[in-house]
Amino acid sequence: MTASILRRMGALLAAAAGLAPVLAGAQEQATAGHPVPGQIGLQPSVTPIMDSIIVFHDGVLMWTISAIVLLVLALLVIVMVRFNARANPVPARFTHNTLIEVAWTVVPILVLIVIAIPSFGVLADQMTTPDGERRYLGSNIFSFGEVEVPAPELTVKVTGEQWFWSYEYVDEGLRFDQYILSEADREAQKPNQPRLLAVDNELVVPVDTTVRLLVTAAPTGVIHAFAVPSFGIKVDAVPGRLNETWFNARETGIYYGQCSELCGKDHAFMPIAVRVVERTEYEAFMAAAEGGDYTAANATLAAVQ
Repeated sequence: MTASILRRMGALLAAAAGLAPVLAGAQEQATAGHPVPGQIGLQPSVTPIMDSIIVFHDGVLMWTISAIVLLVLALLVIVMVRFNARANPVPARFTHNTLIEVAWTVVPILVLIVIAIPSFGVLADQMTTPDGERRYLGSNIFSFGEVEVPAPELTVKVTGEQWFWSYEYVDEGLRFDQYILSEADREAQKPNQPRLLAVDNELVVPVDTTVRLLVTAAPTGVIHAFAVPSFGIKVDAVPGRLNETWFNARETGIYYGQCSELCGKDHAFMPIAVRVVERTEYEAFMAAAEGGDYTAANATLAAVQ
């Protein structure tokens, strides 16, 4: 029995040693704008909204749940040690303890209040489009807002279809559809982009620019949800309703998301890809796209394919 346990421990240690390089590599690739094998934690942030989500998760939530787990573990150990049949052959006959009953009612309420205060602020940040005056939480979720965000320069209407996304640059009058690439097309056209996330036409926006998103779904369609983890945004796309959110990405690159609402048979094949580029690249892209040739507009982009 002992030898078997030792062999199992040795196998686990060997597996852990082999996994370490994978985890290290995954952390290095975590800035890719999409999940990678072996990645632990949330995707790296490139917006003020995601900054506050990460701080909220890694700070308040993780410390709170860790304390709860340790408390429950300690209570279980105490019960097993002090109140088993051998140590306590004659059980107590009382049925109530007023202090304990008050405590297990009040303490969870206090915990929920501690969690609720910053969570409402984080949610309000996502749902309140900047006006150039309101400040946002960023990395300090217990502040009244310290991050200055400019008013939107670009408005994009996003429509969830069955099963693809449709985009419209509202002020520019430019519209296009976004479909997932088949594996053969991905390998031929965009081999460096992730499988099941690569699309034919990315949504192109300039870096360090506030983008307002108007999100809806086709009138004859179903409910979808537009979500990009690196931006910290997730908003329902509901037929007949126009929901609003925003983002301001501070780093160039391609950032991916997916439909986050069970919307039907091709729900798993509705990826989202947002390409954040330098302003000069964006201007060249828009100049080419306004001519009606979206393929030529894509060709102006210097980002990796």
